[in-house]
Amino acid sequence: MQYCGLTSITFRNLNWLENICVACECGLQGIEWGGDIHVPPGDIALAGEVAQATREAGLAVLSYGSYYRLGAGQDFAPVLASAVALNAPIIRVWAGTKASAKYTTEERELAVADATRIAAQAAAHGITVALEYHRDTLTDNATSAVDFLQAAGNIKTYWQPNPELTRSQNLQELQAVLPWLTYVHVFQWRHDGTRLPLQEGTDDWAAYFAAAGKHAGAAILEFVKDNSPAQCAQDAMTLKQIAK
Repeated sequence: MQYCGLTSITFRNLNWLENICVACECGLQGIEWGGDIHVPPGDIALAGEVAQATREAGLAVLSYGSYYRLGAGQDFAPVLASAVALNAPIIRVWAGTKASAKYTTEERELAVADATRIAAQAAAHGITVALEYHRDTLTDNATSAVDFLQAAGNIKTYWQPNPELTRSQNLQELQAVLPWLTYVHVFQWRHDGTRLPLQEGTDDWAAYFAAAGKHAGAAILEFVKDNSPAQCAQDAMTLKQIAK
């Protein structure tokens, strides 16, 4: 694992400078900047300021976590412009707007075409487009995700466990998307969404990281118990121990 990092949406209640401070205090190596609050799409001056401050703190800009949803008719231009200003190597996008089982063939083809289009635009700036691996999207299971990735071509994917699945089932999901894997979002939840210290999932995460191997460039903490910076520091320590 090249980087252990933080996604800024973990602390939406903190401003971007405070997120940099938390990442540094936790001994992390980079930040995925969220596009909902901290670096809104199209605010080029802010993106440049955040990028410079991140670098000056000794941190990498891991990616731009956008809320662009494929096939939803959104404008990709401001998202791409902010990613360029951040000097982000990856733009994370969402694979549609609903569960994969609810997609018609035509809707799925529209989302694939959108992914192919924006990936080409991003590639012109040396940026990779990667999908959020998430419930209620076209990446809510490995079969749908792999079909989508194969159809779209030049895109990648994140991965994160589904709290509703067993470790074995999650490993099967992860192994299916390894050829397209970029980063892993790291959190520890019960199936009902209750947040736990990452340490309680040490065995699960050790198995996930062993399976991801060299395919995952970064392990990025996303959400911590009680939205606590102190808990983030503990989770970061655990992460660095098991993501070697």
